[in-house]
Amino acid sequence: MLLSQEVQALKNLIRDSFRIRENQDPVYVDLGGNLQRFSSAQHQVLFGRRGSGKSCLQVHFLRQAESNKDPLAIYVGVDEIKRLGFPDVLIRILLGVFQRLPKAHGRFFGVFDTPQSKIVKSLNKLLDDPESADVNQTDTSDREAGLALSPGSGAPGVDVRERRGREVVMSFKSAKLDYLERHLQDYKEALRSSIKGVWPTVFILVDDFYLIKKDLQPYVVDYLHRLFRGTDAYLKLGTIRHRTQLRVHEGQTIGVELAQDVEEISLDKTFETFEDTNSYLHSMLSEMGKVGHERMDVAALFNSDAARALTLASGGVPRDFLNIFVDAIDISVRAGRTGRLTPTYIYKAAAQHSYRNKLANIQEEAGYDSEALSRVYADLVTFCLKEKRKTAFLVGIEDARKYPDQNELLQQLMDFKLIHIISQNTSAASGRQGRFVAYTLDFSIFMEPRRRGIEIVEFWKIDDKRRPIGVRESPDYSLERAAAASLSGNDLRVEDIVDSIEVDVDVVVPEMAD
Repeated sequence: MLLSQEVQALKNLIRDSFRIRENQDPVYVDLGGNLQRFSSAQHQVLFGRRGSGKSCLQVHFLRQAESNKDPLAIYVGVDEIKRLGFPDVLIRILLGVFQRLPKAHGRFFGVFDTPQSKIVKSLNKLLDDPESADVNQTDTSDREAGLALSPGSGAPGVDVRERRGREVVMSFKSAKLDYLERHLQDYKEALRSSIKGVWPTVFILVDDFYLIKKDLQPYVVDYLHRLFRGTDAYLKLGTIRHRTQLRVHEGQTIGVELAQDVEEISLDKTFETFEDTNSYLHSMLSEMGKVGHERMDVAALFNSDAARALTLASGGVPRDFLNIFVDAIDISVRAGRTGRLTPTYIYKAAAQHSYRNKLANIQEEAGYDSEALSRVYADLVTFCLKEKRKTAFLVGIEDARKYPDQNELLQQLMDFKLIHIISQNTSAASGRQGRFVAYTLDFSIFMEPRRRGIEIVEFWKIDDKRRPIGVRESPDYSLERAAAASLSGNDLRVEDIVDSIEVDVDVVVPEMAD
């Protein structure tokens, strides 16, 4: 069965969809109605963890718009410009928009530049103009960001303060920002005149917005929102929730507010509604199977335990789900098991997309939070697997209010797919007072190979009181402890912690016959 031509075609289709690029035409399975909502004439923020389908939705929409010739869709990928400072990263986004508008490279009667082409030229010149910043360092433990006035000029600048044990103050010279502010209305009018009578609407798709430095994100989105507001151009940001800052308050609000200025669309599927997530992911896989073979029964490729194991191993993330599925087939076939997929080979495949890769993403993308995130995660692994010997943990809701910065680190670990939420609001056993949020460690850290003496909290099962099994009995993790861990100089390696836990060679994952 796993060697059939239908399965090979499905594997190739999935592999071709692994990484989405602007020039591709990806297969998009719209089970949640997100494509229709995304097509509305609204400013929107599209939230989702890496691999949740943000880029797939945006690029599919882009291809669809090109095919239908309505609306005009302009795609700007931040990944290519993420190393630029501010305001150059904003200028690059503006160039990406104006270069693709009608009349961007035209002339009146072949002689005079159009307003759009003038703007493109001026933005290119502005981008190449030198920009400097005054940098000072002092010891501190606070942090803020805001607008400032350049001494003697009265012109706007940005004052960004990042404090992680020391203060780094970067006061950007105002020349470029002042130019952009003075010409905002000119850009707006050029935008209107460019699309009037040509395109009823224009969608500006800004993908991977979270790659812009977090402290600068409110200033970028603030300018873009002011530019497009009141026009027929609509901003669509693709980003990761807890690595995104949409507004700051410095005398006035800079940025945008969800549900007020922009609409929110979330693509994340979580373990809080495990059966819904499980059904969604397998329906997605089934629909992909039907792309080339309408009668293909993808469900028949799994034994009775393997389908659930694939959802657990993926953390509920669509791309991880598909990656693990393909790799599990290859590993199973190499082992001579060509009938149906079983949990063993799914967890072996998940190990190839392990927590080590996700830890590497923290170092690459988390910026100044990377050290604190790594330390808190190492402490969490120590707490769960070495001290309490359980795979799930609780965090008090009152504790989260008391330690908002540490709670934010947990949310970022969830965005990096190292932990997953089980319940937003649960009680705890053993007479513990208050309400708690429940999480599980990612299954890649303890399932392959299985670790001796670790109790896997089977939250997907329900007891006779309709409560997830084992969740209330999970230990509660103190955010005061997380605060101490984040500031400690003890950089324990998660790999060393996990490797120090003895492998249980006698435990075999129960499997059904092929």
